[in-house]
Amino acid sequence: MRNLRSATVGLGLAAMLLLSGCGGGSPSGAADTDSSASGGGELIPVTVGVLSIAPSVAMQYGIDEGIFEEHGLKVELQTGQGGAAMLPAVSTGTMDFAVGNPLSVLTAADKGLDMRIVTGYSNSKAEGDDINGVVTRKDSGIDGFADLAGKTTSVNALKTQGDLTIMDAAAKEGADASKLKFNEMGFQDMEAQLERGNTDAVWLPEPFLSRALADQDNKLVGYPNQAAIPGLPTMVTFTSGKYADGKQAVVSKFRDAMEETLSSAEENQGDAKALLPEFMGMDAKMAKGLKMETWDAAVPKDQLEKLGELTVEYGFLSKQPDLGKIVVP
Repeated sequence: MRNLRSATVGLGLAAMLLLSGCGGGSPSGAADTDSSASGGGELIPVTVGVLSIAPSVAMQYGIDEGIFEEHGLKVELQTGQGGAAMLPAVSTGTMDFAVGNPLSVLTAADKGLDMRIVTGYSNSKAEGDDINGVVTRKDSGIDGFADLAGKTTSVNALKTQGDLTIMDAAAKEGADASKLKFNEMGFQDMEAQLERGNTDAVWLPEPFLSRALADQDNKLVGYPNQAAIPGLPTMVTFTSGKYADGKQAVVSKFRDAMEETLSSAEENQGDAKALLPEFMGMDAKMAKGLKMETWDAAVPKDQLEKLGELTVEYGFLSKQPDLGKIVVP
């Protein structure tokens, strides 16, 4: 099993900083060569940026199962510090593809950066227990999303899917979404800060969500993804417009490989989760019982369209994203 190669990618859409150890991918925008397009003989090297979170393990699963090689690709994974941080690396060609949240891609497009969604990747649960939720203390007086008005909710980053979905969930319960307050906090710190009273509520993904709810003094406010957009995509794969146009054959191979990888990982979640202890140092028992998103390579256009509408409604973006220009056909 291959270990992830670390790379820290700097924030911003123009600047980027990478650690040594990052392998070079094929330069973005270079025209397809006969060897790249034909798939005969040598494997085509591609670099894929991933986040150090549990759902990313599907990429390692695809590598270990030989799925990418079957499609003529030699995939090298690079670990990024966030979906937004990987955008400049993809834009400049240091990474050929990346896996990150779709709102980062839509925001980049809104700012004029030519990014393209290649496939879907993971989706939250449309019903039942979801993979992220808002947690508060039982004595907080917060019983629903509307009660968050005037309170402070901690999210890992501002102007992302966390605060966006919470605002919409509160609005649907009759609250003035502009009255909600948010601050940034690392997921690993949220539970302790909630207990100390330094925040009123926290937005947590798995496995932090289950751990927080195991505390009898905490309670679930609700699942904001389900309230805002049931089945909201949590991650997609993306590349630059330059790479998508100049390396169409490689992009097609990558899309086919992702479809097979994610379908197989979803069917064999136990096998995929068994890679988590080495992939990200997760305890084996925790990995086995972890609630996971639904892996699916289909691009969820209806949910992305709704996501775009919400970003405009709540002032996250200036205009409705044109998915026809952002999603690779």
